Amino acid sequence: MSRKSILLVLALIFVFAAIPAFAGPAPSKTAANQSLESRDADLTIVRNLAANEQIATVLAANGFSQEEVEQRLAQMSSQDLHQLAQNLDQLQPAGLTRQEWIWIGIGALAALILVVALTN
Repeated sequence: MSRKSILLVLALIFVFAAIPAFAGPAPSKTAANQSLESRDADLTIVRNLAANEQIATVLAANGFSQEEVEQRLAQMSSQDLHQLAQNLDQLQPAGLTRQEWIWIGIGALAALILVVALTN
């Protein structure tokens, strides 16, 4: 095997190793016997978030009025509402995260190093 072939194989290994995995742990659902007080507390948490000015603006831009949001929240099961309220900090905006951009940068750098190494 030539030196260029070995470098190519190593570079490909590094590039494919830099591809991030998007799967993550999924929290389990809550018990079905959730109390009404707990549901009300969860509903308050989610309503407060939906009332945030920035979030309300994005929802309105996507065609959801405040009344529609309230109606959909009221229709949610206690389990789903509790899961949403417990995991609000895990919600991410659309687009790539900072970590994903770092992995893309590492992959691009590895490809650049490979091109430079193969041209010499």
